[in-house]
Amino acid sequence: MFETAKRWKDLASGGLATAALVLGALVAMGPMGAASAQARTPALTQSAPAIIDATNVQDALKRGVQVWDVRDARDYARGHLPGAITIGDAAKVLRDENAEDFIALARIEKIFSDAGLDPARETVVYGWRGTWNAYFGQYTLRYFGGTRVSVFHEGIEGWQQAGLPVSGEPFKAAAAAVKLTPAAGVAISTREMIERVARGESRSEGAGRTLQIIDARTVKEFNGEDIRALRGGHIPGAVNIPYEANWVDPDTAGKLARKQVSTSAGMSLKAVADLRALYANLDPEKETVVYCQSGARASETAGVLLQLGFKNVKVYDASWIGYGNTLDAPANNVSYFNVGLLNARIGAMQNKIDALEKSLADERAKR
Repeated sequence: MFETAKRWKDLASGGLATAALVLGALVAMGPMGAASAQARTPALTQSAPAIIDATNVQDALKRGVQVWDVRDARDYARGHLPGAITIGDAAKVLRDENAEDFIALARIEKIFSDAGLDPARETVVYGWRGTWNAYFGQYTLRYFGGTRVSVFHEGIEGWQQAGLPVSGEPFKAAAAAVKLTPAAGVAISTREMIERVARGESRSEGAGRTLQIIDARTVKEFNGEDIRALRGGHIPGAVNIPYEANWVDPDTAGKLARKQVSTSAGMSLKAVADLRALYANLDPEKETVVYCQSGARASETAGVLLQLGFKNVKVYDASWIGYGNTLDAPANNVSYFNVGLLNARIGAMQNKIDALEKSLADERAKR
């Protein structure tokens, strides 16, 4: 039921390959990214609980609520909630693998229409316990106007551990003619973020601060030590609260990768009181923007904030890929990506691969 150690290792760290991929994406994106400037707007209303438990999911199933499994097709086939829709790995299917932005709107409309996935319907989204993928699904539906989208944080593990039924048969919802329009008040663009930071909205203290920014990346990313764009660092005024801090044990993914624990139980959400304490220095009444590397991890923190009653929560979708690639955007703890060093490491790795292949060829020749 649980993912392999390699999968958790990938979750716990970015890796050299990720850095190289992001670098190529940044060059392709251009200085301001794909997002265009938009006027400041109020947040999209969330009319359903942002996060629910297994009992709530059972009630939702009885009401015929739309259920979306965001895992890949293989995991879905191994067992899923009865009646759950799938489009495969949602984050991979709906985003460009380089820019990590949404693919073309027409393509998403076709994918949703074919699957019968309608953002206008009340929806429960789930994946693996604690991972950001279900929250990305929630963010996606909200981005396209969904106001009744809830995440089942405990995911398939929590459902099975509660002794509830799973299905191995694919569920096919009736196709729908889905037309999508990005909703105002869900996301913020790179241009708007830069303009507002430049005006000092995130740097003022107390009542003077009109924009609260949460950086949901790791401490090393925040400090500019782990560079995953053309430069490292963080947005001025941002508060660093890694998204894993929402979990009972923030190091669970690392422990799974190191095989120090055998279950993802530590990725359950903290108690509400502990989550409120985690975000106690932020004002729920003020506009709060969450970012990470590409908007994925940020979507989980955004969901938690909605559940805690924050009134105006937005995701900076382009996140550090967009901001870090805009070299004149104000930033703190700035450090730059060393392309020469990366090339040297790739070259050294290739030499090792070549040597290994030669050794294997020599061995085969002796036989």
